[in-house]
Amino acid sequence: MATLLIEPLKDRFAALQADRARNWAPAQLEANAAVRRQLVDRFDPADVAQPGDSLPPLSFTQVGGDTLTLDALTAEGPALLLLFRFATCAADNIALPYYALALAPALADRNIPLLALSPQIPDRLREIKQRHGLPFPVATDADNGLARLLNVAFRPEDRPSPPPAGWIGEVTGTDSWELPQPTVLLVGPGRIVQWLHVSPDWLDRPEAADILRQIDSRV
Repeated sequence: MATLLIEPLKDRFAALQADRARNWAPAQLEANAAVRRQLVDRFDPADVAQPGDSLPPLSFTQVGGDTLTLDALTAEGPALLLLFRFATCAADNIALPYYALALAPALADRNIPLLALSPQIPDRLREIKQRHGLPFPVATDADNGLARLLNVAFRPEDRPSPPPAGWIGEVTGTDSWELPQPTVLLVGPGRIVQWLHVSPDWLDRPEAADILRQIDSRV
């Protein structure tokens, strides 16, 4: 059987940045980079959830209206959760289809459920799931409930009042500036955090192989 060659995630993000460098105004490019730098500079791994922490019995409404619970996801072993920003985020439209190709099949072989979560309302998340034919459920982390528990939610410092047309709360349908930092979360039975990886720079996320190594060292 031929080996499927999948372009690394870092190369996909590098191509996105190169395209932006060609097409964005310098001020726009710098503003985007400044927000990511600020999040990296103020990130402290000790401030977020740690292995061994217990999560409450959360539930999530997925695209299509069904509800998923942490208890159901972890009933037979660990589950992997991907916290992402929103359906029209360019970085998320690179990361989620990459994980669909490079991560989801390996997780299925290990009988580990995969769930992608965003604070965006379910009807607007339908777009990213359908566009890429994502083979895993996509659901809403209402009010950033899980992101707040993990302490990975943030609001940009620049929040004009009143907000401009097309602001993030309008895009997500949440009427809020708050977004999660992209996060990979391995949760075990009993809703116990087994591993957490946070990407304060949303253009620097873990490769599938790195995630699988972390999982295999714990299960």
